[in-house]
Amino acid sequence: MKCLWLTWIDPWPEHDGQRIYSGRLVDAFAAAGAEVTVLSTAHHASHRRDGHVEGNIRWALVPAERYLPWLSVFSSLPHIAHRPATPAMRDRLNLLLARETWDCIIFDGLHSGWALSHCLAHYADGQRPRLIYISHNHEQSTRTTVARNYAGNPAKKPIILYDAEKAGQLEHKLVSHSDLVTAITPEDAAKFRAEAPGTPIDVLTPGYAGRKRETRHITDAVPRRAVLVGSFDWIAKQMNLADFLAVAEPVLAAQNIELQVVGGGNQAFLDGLRLKHPSVDIVGRVAETTSYFEEARIAVVPELSGGGFKLKVLDYIFNRTPIAALDGSIAGTPLVSGKSGLFHDSYVSLARGIADTIDNLELLNSLQNRAYEDCRDAFNWRERGERLRSSINALEGLRDDAAA
Repeated sequence: MKCLWLTWIDPWPEHDGQRIYSGRLVDAFAAAGAEVTVLSTAHHASHRRDGHVEGNIRWALVPAERYLPWLSVFSSLPHIAHRPATPAMRDRLNLLLARETWDCIIFDGLHSGWALSHCLAHYADGQRPRLIYISHNHEQSTRTTVARNYAGNPAKKPIILYDAEKAGQLEHKLVSHSDLVTAITPEDAAKFRAEAPGTPIDVLTPGYAGRKRETRHITDAVPRRAVLVGSFDWIAKQMNLADFLAVAEPVLAAQNIELQVVGGGNQAFLDGLRLKHPSVDIVGRVAETTSYFEEARIAVVPELSGGGFKLKVLDYIFNRTPIAALDGSIAGTPLVSGKSGLFHDSYVSLARGIADTIDNLELLNSLQNRAYEDCRDAFNWRERGERLRSSINALEGLRDDAAA
């Protein structure tokens, strides 16, 4: 199987969930026997260069260009897909389409949606390869929710709403033209099936390749600390963090409970939070996160907006840090409230729940043990790559049946 894989940027280094999911999945797909060419913009911190070959993967990396976000307002593309749609990327795509014969073309996330029209135009007069859409979210519902919940600069809200509308339109085009769509959670899959009942929809939750701590026992020696790990570049992540801290800081500070935020993001945003919430330890970007799990009793997932699968949840689970989360924040996992996690319906309830359980060591240890056992064998990247290849191979059978 010869595949052209379209994504936004070289996924190394793995700074966020999007890059982890893209990078690990393409590795697993190639390991399952697919011959893959990845087209993306280059990343200055990556070891890869244009033409780099790793096993069955060949990297077609286009130099990144300076980007002005406001330019997407004048495009039919949403910001997420407008950014990588540079002249150099279009030229390289057209060259790859003209020079080689592909069995399938994979659109990895809505970022790659800019390329759909180019692919359809190229194959307008002949049989096209199978088109696969690897979704990272159900973008229409996710981005509409984010836009409606936005409470920042009033002048920006109409722009964010307009961008969400364009994202939904592009997503619909990708789904309607794809031979196979994968969803990152069962909840997203249900939404895609309702919109495209004739399109095969497969659930492809992430795998996990990080450290698995076989045992842990939380004792009084562990600081009375809650930790929140994430990447805070996207406006949805910033909204979630800012809204949670506004509620949680006074509740936790009153009980002398430490709250620590670990992860990179917009520097001005993080600096603003430091000034506004002096009792919260906002660490910023770090080289590794495992040491922060060791020194916390509870991990927090306060995702009101954003949708999709939260890959940091797997870090919490396999590092045996009990999870306190907002309802809906742990989609795609088998966690059950009260048994393998603690789930709450509001930020107020979440903050109070942390305060109420921070000293219940028996409960915390029970939660982390059950979560680990329930997820031990459920998140395997090798299986995800094999499943994707099998699902694409099955499309040939569907075509043969239709021809018969």
